[in-house]
Amino acid sequence: MLTGRMVDFLRELLFGGKERPAAPGAGTGASKLQLAAAALLVEAAKLDGDFDDRERQRIAEILNTHLGVDSVSTDALIEAADRESEQAGGLYAFTREIRDNFAHGERVAMVEMLWDVAYADGSLHDFEANLLRRVAGLLYVTDRESGEARKRVLDRLANDDKSPGS
Repeated sequence: MLTGRMVDFLRELLFGGKERPAAPGAGTGASKLQLAAAALLVEAAKLDGDFDDRERQRIAEILNTHLGVDSVSTDALIEAADRESEQAGGLYAFTREIRDNFAHGERVAMVEMLWDVAYADGSLHDFEANLLRRVAGLLYVTDRESGEARKRVLDRLANDDKSPGS
């Protein structure tokens, strides 16, 4: 879970106080930080060759819950992130933006969100696992911290499967 400080920071970047921005991806709508985080999440979803509705929905939930994006703006931000990830030609710009603006614990939480998206379709593809290893390294998150984040995601998924009505 991300800290309240991070959510406040992102909201300040996004809304600059009291004024709400236009839809993300439209000019000044999304901050570079928010777009970078969303692009990494989208990249994690796309690496298995199928960016399906479950992955898209999970990214929207993460953007809303953890990164403070309102539900109206999530679809536009996901589309903008998808375009950015296609054009970027690499992960470095996205990971640098996150590394430069997130505290260490927030970067670990970002890796956990990436594991969450990678498992959103019910399985982990080798390409997704490789991406997570590379991103963790670029964010200066240790293999151990990434492994613990992965375990937390797997534990949550196992508990969700055991819950009534599953």
